[in-house]
Amino acid sequence: MELLLTASGLRNDTLRDALRNMLGKPFASSSVVFVPTASVAEPGDHGWMIADMNRLHGLGWREFDVLELNGLPRQTVLDRLLHADVIYVEGGSHYHLARSITGNDLADGFLEALESRVYVGVSAGSMIFSRNLTGHSADVIGDAADLHVLGATTVEPPFGLFDWYLKPHLYSPDFPERDDAWADRIAARADFPIYFIDDETAVRVRDDKVDVISEGRWRFHP
Repeated sequence: MELLLTASGLRNDTLRDALRNMLGKPFASSSVVFVPTASVAEPGDHGWMIADMNRLHGLGWREFDVLELNGLPRQTVLDRLLHADVIYVEGGSHYHLARSITGNDLADGFLEALESRVYVGVSAGSMIFSRNLTGHSADVIGDAADLHVLGATTVEPPFGLFDWYLKPHLYSPDFPERDDAWADRIAARADFPIYFIDDETAVRVRDDKVDVISEGRWRFHP
């Protein structure tokens, strides 16, 4: 399993080189599928999503597919995931993304695809692998309102691969409240490990090995 879990996509050469190394071949001879599902649950201007899609497209892929997880037959979704070399899952609402995967019975097929493909997560797309993606963690992190706006009070983790939780956009100008004091408050309440990463950082998972690659700043609280 090869996962590159970013806060804001492939923002720098270190992250792009990491993906190229994980892929093992040039982007020009590879296909990518872009999954915008998490973004559609976010209100307001979506220029950030378009900018990230354009940045990804600009890497010069052999084929660039776009796939929404809701509304298509299950097997169609899984076939499109299996067709790609890289599965790139955009940010937005991690709760909507998790519920789309579980609600459409995609978790097992998704995991099967990840056995032989590279996964790149962006923000919400990076947050769905923790077994601590629950109503409890929503209270700890302080984003339970994002769950309630979907008409839910809890969420089922679609994969539950790790005990650690990932929280993106540390020090981001787009989220000015996410400073050290914010991270300290969450870490003091949490009863599970947390990675806080900025927009120039990714947590990389290669089978059982987990490390951090970064041109920015990050924190880990075990």
